[in-house]
Amino acid sequence: MKRTSYSGMACPMAQALERVGEWWSLLILREAFRGARRFGDFERRLGIAKNVLSARLKRLVEAGVLERRPSADDAREVEYRLTPSGKDLAPVLIALAQWGDRWVYGGRSPVRFVNRHTGVPLATLELRDADGGRLELRDVGLRPADAEAP
Repeated sequence: MKRTSYSGMACPMAQALERVGEWWSLLILREAFRGARRFGDFERRLGIAKNVLSARLKRLVEAGVLERRPSADDAREVEYRLTPSGKDLAPVLIALAQWGDRWVYGGRSPVRFVNRHTGVPLATLELRDADGGRLELRDVGLRPADAEAP
C-alpha cells in the first residue's frame, strides 16, 4: 500500500512526519543517538535489510537530519552524523520512549533514559508554556501562526 504524502499540508506535524515519520527512520535515529555512525553499525544493531537501510539513510540525509562525512578513522569509509536538526529530535524520541514505558511496559521498561554523568533517570517530559508553567492538554490550543494572541 502506497503511503500518502503530506508534502502539501501546511502543518508542522505533517511536515515533520514527511521527513522522519517512517518507523525505520526513528529507529535509525535512536541508534545515531546511541553512537552508531557507519552503515554496518546500523545494519547490525537493527537487523534491517541493506536496501531499506540505504533508502532510509538517504532520505534522512536529504531531509537534513543526518549528514554524510568521511570517517575520521578511514577516509574511504562514510559516517552518518546527526545534524543540529537531527539533534533537535531528541525530545521527540525520548517522549515516545517515555510513552512506551508507561503504556506498553506499565512503567517497567527494559531501558531508561538517564543522565549519563549521574545515572539519575530523566524526568518525564511535560507540556510547558513559554514561561515554564506546566500545562494540561486542555490548556493547549492550536491556531494559525498569523492569528493574534488574546
